[in-house]
Amino acid sequence: MLSINNFSLQYGAKHIFRGISAQVHAGERIGLVGVNGTGKSTLLKIMCGAQETDPGVVSRASWFTVAYLPQEITLELDNRSLYEEAETAFDDILAHQQEVEQIGEQLAGLGQDDPEMDALLERQGDLQHLLEGQDVFRMRPEIEKILFGLGFSKADLSRPVAEFSGGWIMRLLLAKLLLQKPALLLLDEPTNHLDLDSLTWLEDFLKGYQGAMIIISHDRSFLDRVTEITWELSLGRLTVYKGNYSHYLVEKEQRLQLERAAYDNQQAMIKQSERFITRFRSKSTKARQVQSRVKQLEKLERIELSETERSVRFSFPPAAASGRDVLTLNGLHKAFGGKTVFKDISLSLQRGDKLAVVGVNGAGKSTLLRILAGLEPAEGEKRLGHNVILTYFGQHQARELAGELSLLDTVYHAARDMTITQVRSLLGAFLFIGDEVDKKVQVLSGGEKSRVALAKMLVRPANLMLLDEPTNHLDISSQEVLQEAMAQYEGTIIVVSHNRFFANSFVNKVLEIRDGRGTLYEGNIDDYLTRRKREEAAATELAKEESPDAPSENQRKSGDKKAQRRARAQARQKLGTMIGPWKKKSAAAEEEIERHESRKFELEQKMADPELYGDQAAWSATSQEYGKVQRQLERAYRRWEEAQGKIEEIERLHA
Repeated sequence: MLSINNFSLQYGAKHIFRGISAQVHAGERIGLVGVNGTGKSTLLKIMCGAQETDPGVVSRASWFTVAYLPQEITLELDNRSLYEEAETAFDDILAHQQEVEQIGEQLAGLGQDDPEMDALLERQGDLQHLLEGQDVFRMRPEIEKILFGLGFSKADLSRPVAEFSGGWIMRLLLAKLLLQKPALLLLDEPTNHLDLDSLTWLEDFLKGYQGAMIIISHDRSFLDRVTEITWELSLGRLTVYKGNYSHYLVEKEQRLQLERAAYDNQQAMIKQSERFITRFRSKSTKARQVQSRVKQLEKLERIELSETERSVRFSFPPAAASGRDVLTLNGLHKAFGGKTVFKDISLSLQRGDKLAVVGVNGAGKSTLLRILAGLEPAEGEKRLGHNVILTYFGQHQARELAGELSLLDTVYHAARDMTITQVRSLLGAFLFIGDEVDKKVQVLSGGEKSRVALAKMLVRPANLMLLDEPTNHLDISSQEVLQEAMAQYEGTIIVVSHNRFFANSFVNKVLEIRDGRGTLYEGNIDDYLTRRKREEAAATELAKEESPDAPSENQRKSGDKKAQRRARAQARQKLGTMIGPWKKKSAAAEEEIERHESRKFELEQKMADPELYGDQAAWSATSQEYGKVQRQLERAYRRWEEAQGKIEEIERLHA
């Protein structure tokens, strides 16, 4: 177990943390959320010891090992191969094994009465105890499993680490952490450099991970699938919510609504008491009642509304409508130095289509967007439709910004028909607040420049947008601003993004580039992934049927029909046996939900009565019961969802 105890941190006048406390228990899966600048990465550094604090702020059990994946590269590159570098995750085990072998050689050369014998035997026993459960011979398969899952190939194993780009080095760091299997994993944006396949693999791996984890991620779908608890950092406070990111959003809104209702009711009571005091203060016959009201107000514990982060909205400037056909590709082919990137890509997009381009890293997604933007040549036909106005966002735009201009001037000069106030609002959505908009571009970090370049692109009227990883430097709140604007945008969009939740809400087509070929899927990212799974399952089944050991079609048809009926009956019986307990749990949870929902409604009716707040004890008891009912209701819903999920899974596997 690890705990943070009443920790405060202040830089100048800015409070990063205001007396925050929290605990991490074995096996917990925690998502750490909050807008950029709230101290999420700082908190992880403090928890792992990378940033010093006062003694006693962080405490943990001796067995509770911690490993931390930062956003920035911390690996010193040398001549080691990829496999050798990954193998360093087992340095302690390998050192212990080597020492055991050395002790064995020493013992072989000693006599029975040698005085060193006992000490060597004791040390050998200690080392063998440490090595128990550590199957050294399984190390290579384990290393390969994790490296291949994160997108490395077999040919990469012998390549020097220094040859890999920064994104691949981050994957290697992640692989080493997963191989170490600490009791607590601290992961700061682990999905930033992963493609969709590697991201899916990491999700499945973390779901089966036995240790605890705290994850910072701007990928909402990833948090929903992996985490079960959410910590929110906001305005220096840490609030703990049970449930994943989606549950956190619902519960936070419910808490705010309840708090607002309680605040409004209390304010009404206060005003009523103050009017009574003002009206009857001078009347001797009401003196006792007036004093009673005055004392009541003095003792009253005032409800304060929680501060909330700002909310920003943005919409794209209108552009002239394009023709019905926006983009046509026929036999598009691209090669570098004789090596084919992709070939024979053909598709047609119409006005209003929103296309996501997916594929493993290196498949050519960014290259395709640069070709469409006219920045790279390619063979084949590329035809834009009538009155198409194209705009493009790629990482190189950040380097082309004029360093001597301020953020505000940079975006305002690119905008048409937008006021200074509207531009400031847009920059706020991209995390530039107040006087920050007056900073010179040249003093910004790489991530900040990328956000300015994205904002500059978005204010230009266009009816075809090409976007390459637009959410890389945006927190979830800013992503949602952009996401909503994308959904309402009437033009055509082509986007490359590893962030499924972001793209999933507005795309209606998916282009997969795999093994140099392009395949077009109708629907959003979820639809594409479902189709992919079905296709992979069908391919596996076909491979089994084509196996030499598989029975022929005639043999299958000539089988004993009675045996087949018996087999089907046994299968139904087995299915019923497997589903039965989960159906009982589902029914029990439904009854519990109905009971708690009914009580919750009664309490809400009671809390809506202003007279309740005149009796502090009654209000406190009602509020406590409401919280208890809410927690019981959430647990009942989780049990029902788990039971339904198990039923659906069993039915799907035995369909």
